[in-house]
Amino acid sequence: MAAEKFEKAKWGPYFDRLSKKLTGQEAEVRVLSLGLGDQVEAEWVQIRGVTYDHKDDIVVISLEGIEHIIHQPKSIHIDAPEGGLAGFEVVDADGVKCVIQFREKLALPAPV
Repeated sequence: MAAEKFEKAKWGPYFDRLSKKLTGQEAEVRVLSLGLGDQVEAEWVQIRGVTYDHKDDIVVISLEGIEHIIHQPKSIHIDAPEGGLAGFEVVDADGVKCVIQFREKLALPAPV
């Protein structure tokens, strides 16, 4: 993921704006670490929103049927090619990476 590091002071307002734009998007959430390997937490599920709670120092990724919480995030990198948003990566205090990728929900034609 070729991404830009995001300043911590901007996390809350950025995710508030982002959540409003996620209507109709699906997300895949992957967790990567030396101890866990590469694990898929959610595979192309409708995303409800993303928030950063500075009081509890957590990032919450709300998906249909699941919430993924990242405690004590240390860095966030945003992957936004050509003004769009492909995804982002959060690294927590233990060095565990959480990679979130977005895609438009597939619109299938009506059955005949």
